[in-house]
Amino acid sequence: MKRPITLTLSTTLAALLIAGTAFAGNTSDPGINKRQRHQQHRIVNGVKSGALTPRETVKLERQQVRIRREEHRMKSDGVLTRRERARLHKDLTRSSRQIYRQKHDNQHR
Repeated sequence: MKRPITLTLSTTLAALLIAGTAFAGNTSDPGINKRQRHQQHRIVNGVKSGALTPRETVKLERQQVRIRREEHRMKSDGVLTRRERARLHKDLTRSSRQIYRQKHDNQHR
């Protein structure tokens, strides 16, 4: 009777350890990727509607490229730390505000 319980516990423990090591090197962050896609769509929609001038569009696109490069650099070591993730979210928040301001500043193409 003890043997099946011990076997089940050891199997469960091994599965947890394997899962833990699999997640340790994880650099994906669906939240960051989703925000980047959403911001890109907002810029494209601003261009289509005429709410963004060509100059504003270039500036916003450069900002997005800078954030993507920063993300790539942070993930290059195989680990995206909490601090790095927070920094990316802070940059994306700043960028989001900038997109809003540029789209609503009454300058039209």
